[in-house]
Amino acid sequence: MSEEKNTFMLDGVAVEFNEGDTIMDAALRAGAYIPHLCHNPEFTPHGSCRVCVVGVNGRQVSACTQPAATGLDVDNGSGDITDERRRLLQMLFVEGNHVCPGCEKSGACQLQAVAYYTGMLSPHFTHFFPKRAVDASHPDTAIDYNRCILCELCVRASRDVDHKSVFSISGRGIGTHLTINAPGGKLGDSTFAATDKAAQVCPVGAILPKHRGYDQPIGERLYDKQPISIVGDVATRKPGNGGDSHGG
Repeated sequence: MSEEKNTFMLDGVAVEFNEGDTIMDAALRAGAYIPHLCHNPEFTPHGSCRVCVVGVNGRQVSACTQPAATGLDVDNGSGDITDERRRLLQMLFVEGNHVCPGCEKSGACQLQAVAYYTGMLSPHFTHFFPKRAVDASHPDTAIDYNRCILCELCVRASRDVDHKSVFSISGRGIGTHLTINAPGGKLGDSTFAATDKAAQVCPVGAILPKHRGYDQPIGERLYDKQPISIVGDVATRKPGNGGDSHGG
């Protein structure tokens, strides 16, 4: 007799999971897309963006931190869940300064792609228009703080993979911001290198390689031809899916 497999229901479809999996882990392995921004399977999840919110047996949880378990009934696509994700994305857009038509990352930006996927076509809330700088002190990489969504992926990559801890998060509330751990607070004063893992994980256009921002033509970028639900994000998409991965 074959051993019974561990499964939960995701929008009415049985999804297998392994011991220790989160809902997100099992869904990604099964090819089921759950919108997300701060999640990367290489790092321990912490659910900071909440965009991966799902309904589980009547309550809302983040799919990247919720352990998978037999008997779960997971809602990933209802109107209520999509509305909640859309509100979260709208708040992210107004808390920063995102000008998609002029952004080097447009068409390959995970934030933009998830917004399109959820049908978020307007910010809805009043823009904060925060005053944020651009750090171009490093010879190979620039940081545009206007686009940072505080996902902490660069923090985790620098700490856990590069073993440099170049980045950290400081402040509270609307004053929360990304900081550079260097004497002058500038990227050029730090031990950061363009070859670091932290240079490759930003889901938006906050960390950008210099001198190549528009080398990928519009119409040929990662999400220009297929939605993120098919292509996947830069961190989790399988080889052969195509698209430009620079800066993400």
